[in-house]
Order: sequence, then C-alpha cells, then structure tokens
Amino acid sequence: MNRSIVHMDLDTFFVSCERLVNSQLNGIPLIIGGGDRGVVSSCSYEARTFGVRSAMPMKMALRLCPQAKVVKGDMELYSKMSHTVTEVIEESAPVMEKASIDEFYLDLTGMDKFFGAYKWTNELGARIEKETGLPISYALSINKTVSKIGTGESKPHGHREIPSVGVHSFLNPLSIKKMPTVGNATFQLFSRVGIRTIGTLSEMPVEVLQQMIGKNGVDLWKKANGIDETPVIAYSERKSISKERTFNSDTMDVYEIRSIISGMAELLAHQLRQEKWLTATVVIKIRYSNFDTETKQSRVSYTSSDHTLARVALELFDKVYVRRMRLRLVGLRFTDLVHGSYQMNLFEDNAELISLYQAMDNIKNRFGKDAVGRAVGFNFSR
Repeated sequence: MNRSIVHMDLDTFFVSCERLVNSQLNGIPLIIGGGDRGVVSSCSYEARTFGVRSAMPMKMALRLCPQAKVVKGDMELYSKMSHTVTEVIEESAPVMEKASIDEFYLDLTGMDKFFGAYKWTNELGARIEKETGLPISYALSINKTVSKIGTGESKPHGHREIPSVGVHSFLNPLSIKKMPTVGNATFQLFSRVGIRTIGTLSEMPVEVLQQMIGKNGVDLWKKANGIDETPVIAYSERKSISKERTFNSDTMDVYEIRSIISGMAELLAHQLRQEKWLTATVVIKIRYSNFDTETKQSRVSYTSSDHTLARVALELFDKVYVRRMRLRLVGLRFTDLVHGSYQMNLFEDNAELISLYQAMDNIKNRFGKDAVGRAVGFNFSR
C-alpha cells in the first residue's frame, strides 16, 4: 500500500512572524539578521527578487537590496508561534514529526478509507492559517522526499498532491538542486559529467554513483527514482540536554573545573547543532564533598554557539561556587530547547565565525567529536 505523507513548511517563517506583530513590514523587502558583519537569517520574497538569500553576509545583502528593512529577530516570538502551529497540527494529525521550527511531516496513510487525505490536508492548512495568521505551503505524496520537493515547488503559499503515478513525471524535469540532500559541491560534481536533472540522475547506473560519492550514491539514486522508506517519527519535545562529571577524588582545583565546564559546553553545543536545537537557559550544578548540591541558571538569547554558552556557564560557576570546600561533582544543562539551526540565531555573529563552526562540526562529524576543539576544554575527559 502506498503511503500518504504530507510535508508542511511555514513560508518565510521569521518574516511572517515579524509581520504579524508589525503590519508596516508587509509588502516591503525585509531582512532578518544583525550587524554589518552578520549574516541573513531569513528574508522576504520581496528581498529575494534582488538576489538576497539566507546565510548571505549582511553587507552583500544590503548591497543587493539597499532599501531593505533590517530586523534583528526575536527567537522568543518565533518559538511561541512554532509551538502554536505544532499544537494545531497535533490536535488533528494521527502521526506528526516536527522536522524543524517551521517544518512538519504528517503520515496520513490509511485515511483515504474514511475521507480524502488531500481534502483533509487542505482543511488543516486552512485551519493553521486561520488560527495563527501564518502562511503555509504543503504537498501530499508517497514519501518524505517527494512531498518535501513538492512543497518547495509550491512556494510561496501553495499546495499540491503528487500521486504515485505522477511521481516520475513530477521529479524528472527538476534540477538535482531541488533534492534535499544535494549540496553545491555534489551539484558541481554531477554537473561536470552532465547530470543536472533528477531524471538524468535516476537513469544513471547505481554503481557509477557509488564510485562518485560513496554510499550516499545509492540513497540519491533511490530518491531520484521516488523511493524513500524513511518513516515519519512521532514528535516529542525534548526538554533539555546535560552532562555531569563526578571526580575520582574531591577537588578544589578551579582551573581544572573551569576547563571541564568549557569542554562540556563545547560538546553539548555541538550536540545542539547536530540535532537542530537552540537553547535559552543555561544551568550549572555543583555538589560539595558533604553532598550539598547547588544550582544556578541564566536565560540567554536562543543559541547553540560554544563561545556564548561556555561564557555564561563559567560566569554561573563563579557565582555558585562560593564555599571554600572541595567539590565531588559538576554538571551543565541546557534547557528551554526549540528547534532551529545555528545560522538562525547568529544575529550578532559574523560570517567568519559561522564558517569556523561549520568547519569544526564537519571535522567532528567525520573524524569524531575529539578530533578538534577549543584548547581550554581539552582537560575535560571525553
């Protein structure tokens, strides 16, 4: 039996949220970001017509569109609106997966026995827009890949159904850039050998693709042929992530403890970025040798950056460790998590810092979490 999978994506989500609270931003080129050395977190379709794109350096964006209105961004607002949309979908959908702060998958398999899955999806989309005021695009098809590509082709503010018999005719003419897992490097590699459309990719011998890009070649070939068995995973909000270190012997070595906290912050921040989380609360925990336990916490702007989280954690430690007594345990926890990517929250950071984090994450993902890190945190036993 063919599955019925819906992909929903809130259109220019950050921009739409800002326009909800300030109608004067409607219809004008709008850029969400911060600082001359920062990057574009999101932009309106009016700004995109000038060539502005997400993750573009702000200086370049403003050269392309000098008349654009720049808004710093409000992750508290975006998180609240995302939660509202999530609640609306959860009330109706049998199985929902929240892929990011503004993106959802629904599994409606079997619902056609009772009512039309596409008609039901249209009604849900209309309800989301009525109750939240946010525009949304979506597509219904046989799997995640096809429905996600369908949503991309429906934007802005559009929807479509791609039945099983129409999957190949829909996919084949599209550029391979439309495939979710094809980045610029892969596109350039394929282009050099004449593979530019999904149709051409689907006709390639799978062995050739394996030789070109390794095991991912098989996965790309399947997706180009409309094959994707990835399940929709029922959504459950994660509340926090944490690490603790119990010392072999109680210690008062503040230098070592601070180094451990820095290492914890780096590892947890990397985990946040890999799982596409942002945190708004940092909690430090200490336990004295007599088992007295104390905690202290601080709110931060939503982030997943090492340098911000480590700084706050160390400041909290300096405030909470006030007794001249040995410690037997130290812990660090990030709470108030929301889905979002690292780039979304770099309203104050610059493009060079973003590149640094991306490079470090790539090295860790390829060679292991211990392959690279900040020197201050390497006393932490990983």
